[in-house]
Amino acid sequence: MKTFFKWLGITILAVVIIAGAWATHEWKADKPFSFNNFLNRTLIKEALQSPETLTSIGVLDSIGITGHNAHLNDVSEANSLASYERLRKVQSTLMQYKDEDLSESEQLSKEVALFLFDMLEDSITYQYHNYPFNQMSGAQSNFPSFMDGQHPISDVQSVEYYNSRLSESKRYYTQMLEGMRIREEMNIFPPTFVVDRVLEEMQGFIGTPAQENILYTSLELKIDKSDEITEEQKQDLLAATKSEIENTVYPTYEMLIEYFQTIKTKTNNDDGLWHLPQGDQVYKLALRFYTTTNFSADEIHNIGLSEVERIQNEILNILATEGFDTSSGFTSAINDLAADTRFYYSDDDHGRAKILEDYQTILDEINADLGDSFSLRPEAGLEVKRIPLFKEKTAPGAYYNPPAMDGSRPGVFYANLYDIKATPTYAMRTLAYHEGIPGHHFQIAIGMELESLPIFRTLPIFTAYVEGWALYSEYLAWELGFQDDPFDNIGRLQAELFRAVRLVVDTGIHAKRWTREQAITYMLANTGMAESDVVSEIERYIVNPGQATAYKMGMMKILEVREKAKSALGEQFTLSEFHDVVLKNGAVPLDILERLVDTWVADKLASSE
Repeated sequence: MKTFFKWLGITILAVVIIAGAWATHEWKADKPFSFNNFLNRTLIKEALQSPETLTSIGVLDSIGITGHNAHLNDVSEANSLASYERLRKVQSTLMQYKDEDLSESEQLSKEVALFLFDMLEDSITYQYHNYPFNQMSGAQSNFPSFMDGQHPISDVQSVEYYNSRLSESKRYYTQMLEGMRIREEMNIFPPTFVVDRVLEEMQGFIGTPAQENILYTSLELKIDKSDEITEEQKQDLLAATKSEIENTVYPTYEMLIEYFQTIKTKTNNDDGLWHLPQGDQVYKLALRFYTTTNFSADEIHNIGLSEVERIQNEILNILATEGFDTSSGFTSAINDLAADTRFYYSDDDHGRAKILEDYQTILDEINADLGDSFSLRPEAGLEVKRIPLFKEKTAPGAYYNPPAMDGSRPGVFYANLYDIKATPTYAMRTLAYHEGIPGHHFQIAIGMELESLPIFRTLPIFTAYVEGWALYSEYLAWELGFQDDPFDNIGRLQAELFRAVRLVVDTGIHAKRWTREQAITYMLANTGMAESDVVSEIERYIVNPGQATAYKMGMMKILEVREKAKSALGEQFTLSEFHDVVLKNGAVPLDILERLVDTWVADKLASSE
């Protein structure tokens, strides 16, 4: 990562200030001499088009360039078209680099890039087959979340930049509505419940006084932590913030509310992608993108059904051993477990604070005791935080935010504490291992810190790899003895069951025309999850088709290639080396991951002859 910052800082400053001949050529030439420079330049040039991305990665801030923090992205249709055209030119240049002129690592980078460009062409064709405003990660919540979690506050200027971004909210959302109106013309509308959720969230967002809105309260807390802002300056700055919220942000959200109230009359309760024009083709492409495989919807559905049966039988065996009545089948037994009050915290502020404290203890414990299972460890730290109150009702059970690339911000495991019944003690270890260590935090933070790869290969691009690793990490933690309590093991199995059920319901909704209610009923009967979590999950799959299938498909592939390697290597197999191979190459499609492991095995066998 240090190499990246050094390279980026030198490249930008050299081009902008020194304009040396080599740097100028590498920055401006249609085809740079260095293949990795070409790939890095492409990513950097796209990042420079996105003020929000520049804020998130924090690279330019670290070298004193901060003006981007005053602006929101240009999300106009014209800018999207220009971005697509730039990337098409990049693809054309990429093909000019011949394989025989590239190193083995560069050839792999080219292969991964071409996979993404193939997906890009499909995304251009079907760019409007989505719901930019939705209850999970929609544009209406991304803006306040970004301002709360990403915008840096250190001095007066940084607060002025913050207020400048608030002032741009009307322009930003007016541009977003350009795309919504194009979708209207194409008869692409979200299901009615999505509009209801979005309206409820936006009405709640503007339904409080400005000084109680997260845009104000979050900023106030950050200012209080700054040593460079006086009390007098604070009051003036916050007065300007209050004014922007009242006079720009709230009227903008009222504009959005009016729009969604209007289109609601055009929506219906058809939930799957199949109800959109060419929806079946779009879902096929979504499965290809998210799983990086060619499995059909039917194949994935059947894998899910088989895995559900297997995992449920394992859980029932443990429950029977622990004295639970399993004679009425899985649903009854798992509901008895879920109703057992000994596995829950108190439903109050103290209980929720204790959950966060215990999550941190779990993570500290495994981080200290992983032994020789990993030789690669991330430099970035990890914190546990509660999902912000304004969005937790419709947010998932947990999620991970990567650290800043400049090291200024640790990784964060966000836990949803809205429904205390959704956090039984026996599920906490598994969730912490998935989102934190050795799951997302290890894989994503290590990826960001890799110094030998072009930048794009250090990013968590491929969901099957990223989420497959996190689900594999749950299994690995159990193998290593961190879930030796039988109920913790049930928590692990229930989490894997959850991902197997996802294969069934995602394909059920989008390919087999299940309704939202059918999917909820199936998931409730087959997971034992809290109803609030089930509803949130099913609604997530509806607005993000295919994504939920990536977890289990990715885990199964990682376990498959690991077992193949163990079988081939015998006593030569070491877990840390296997993890090195999986992690040191960044996120890749699953077929490429298998090839990388096969190559490692062949090299080890050859070296032992």
